[in-house]
Amino acid sequence: MLDSSDLSAIWLTIKLAFLVTLILLVIGTPIAWWLARTSSRLRGVVAAVVALPLVLPPTVLGFYLLVAFGPQGTLGQLTQTLGLGTLPFTFWGLVVASVIYSLPFVVQPLQNAMESIQEESLEAAATLGASPLDRFFTVVIPLSKVGYTTAAVLGFAHTIGEFGVVLMIGGNIPGETQLISVKIYEHVEALNYAQAHTLSIGMLLFSFVVLLLVYSQMNGKQMNRKKMNRKPSSRNKGAL
Repeated sequence: MLDSSDLSAIWLTIKLAFLVTLILLVIGTPIAWWLARTSSRLRGVVAAVVALPLVLPPTVLGFYLLVAFGPQGTLGQLTQTLGLGTLPFTFWGLVVASVIYSLPFVVQPLQNAMESIQEESLEAAATLGASPLDRFFTVVIPLSKVGYTTAAVLGFAHTIGEFGVVLMIGGNIPGETQLISVKIYEHVEALNYAQAHTLSIGMLLFSFVVLLLVYSQMNGKQMNRKKMNRKPSSRNKGAL
């Protein structure tokens, strides 16, 4: 059975994941659009920075965030000057770290979706008098809905499963920074395998459902493309 601390860790993890996903969708959209459309020489540099959390050990990222946002760090001194205090070992420290660590899981699906948009669709909207902002909200975003769904699901799921980064920047403070992954680790350390198993099986099932949703979206998109490709050929056969 789950006790109150387990339930608190579950609620805090879900709260963090929802907040981080919303922030990532907001800041990830302009980054993905720029990467999808730009021909700048800086494109490779920006893409590499965005993808860095994919290959960087979580503890390394967590360590440098801890140093940067600490009392003696540059960003830590800035937050103290602004009256925000220091972010390490706080919930908002987890938010900042999770946004950075999960950034590629949101930006890359959005970028792929935006790169697949045909230029003709944007040109047609422009001929109807749509401004660049109108074209973005009426053409780009609707045509990228599969990318947004995938990005939201992956961003949420990745935040749920974080361990190394959140442990480094947030520690293990019940009700404040103690997430599901950290709580499982605590149960294992205490040889409380029953509760560790309960939380772990929940994470396993959650991960499977997330992947099922993502691949269902991808398969549905591929099926739609195949149907669209078959229509012109069938029409041509009828004309012949």
